[in-house]
Amino acid sequence: MADGKVDLTRITLAVLSIAILIGASIWIVAPFLPAIIWATTLVIATWPIMRRLQERLWNSRGLAVTIMTVILLLVFVVPFWAAIGMIVRNSSQIVSWAQSIATMELPPPPAWLANVPIVGATVAKFWQDLDDLGTRELLQKAAPYAGMVTQWFVSAVGSFGLVLVQFLLTVAISAIMYAKGEAGAAAVIRFGRRLAGDRGERSVRLAAQAIRGVALGVVVTALVQTAVGGIGLVLSGVPFAPVLAAIMFMFCIAQLGPAPVLVPAVIYMYATHQTLWGTVLLILGLIAMGLDNVVRPILIKRGADLPLLLILTGVIGGLVAFGLIGLFLGPTMLAVAYTLLNEWIAETEPGAARR
Repeated sequence: MADGKVDLTRITLAVLSIAILIGASIWIVAPFLPAIIWATTLVIATWPIMRRLQERLWNSRGLAVTIMTVILLLVFVVPFWAAIGMIVRNSSQIVSWAQSIATMELPPPPAWLANVPIVGATVAKFWQDLDDLGTRELLQKAAPYAGMVTQWFVSAVGSFGLVLVQFLLTVAISAIMYAKGEAGAAAVIRFGRRLAGDRGERSVRLAAQAIRGVALGVVVTALVQTAVGGIGLVLSGVPFAPVLAAIMFMFCIAQLGPAPVLVPAVIYMYATHQTLWGTVLLILGLIAMGLDNVVRPILIKRGADLPLLLILTGVIGGLVAFGLIGLFLGPTMLAVAYTLLNEWIAETEPGAARR
């Protein structure tokens, strides 16, 4: 019976060695983890596009990878670099513009606003109440803080160069993943199957669907909202429209919507007595703010058949917990946990054994 004894020391040392090996490996690749996670997310989300492109290019993987890499450069690196340059060049104007907002006087509501059906009278009364409540005095007290926050933001732009390097590294890793996508997917599926059998394989596939669903529902919706709002900013002649559009895109990604940018812009247009273009911006702003209620649910369901509340909770919670990369990590983790929980509950239901 000596062979049946458990060698606790050997098991403990083996587990400790594996833990040290995993920890050391994570420590070594830690500088590259954000780029690897971003690249994985981008490749999973755009893999169907790459496959269709490959079919149109005489089934040449090399040509498809080259074109997709150039597209990623144009979509991520070039706009980001242009935004940094624009903020740096206009830093003093941005600070003075932020401070000048507090000194503007809100004009009386236009006469036609009260005649708008259903909401006109309410909006006109709210507009008038803003001035009665001493909004101008409140903004004047906030003016120094607005300048300080804006100056901090402008000074922090210099550190964004590291983010640019991460983007370039992300594009390079994405090109490698595009070239070896099938082999990588097969390895991850085998790992999931080794961990939990068929359930592990389903979890891996669902994680990929969740990433694609978030990319479609959140990112594409943010792009559409930003495009509509950005057109309104450019047409109405709002100062620093490209910079405001970039900030609006980040707000949309964070699920705050375009309102934090568009509402002050509309107020600015009316405060400077540009009523016509202020009305144009107001209409396009309302369209942009309402798009997420229509576009996002449709696109998310196309990517992954998961509850919409689960996806949105994962997006917002992941963003708070992990930063920008949590936009995809949050819903992916919740999707896998949701699936495993459903599978576990289903095992106790009648007829589960026959499935």
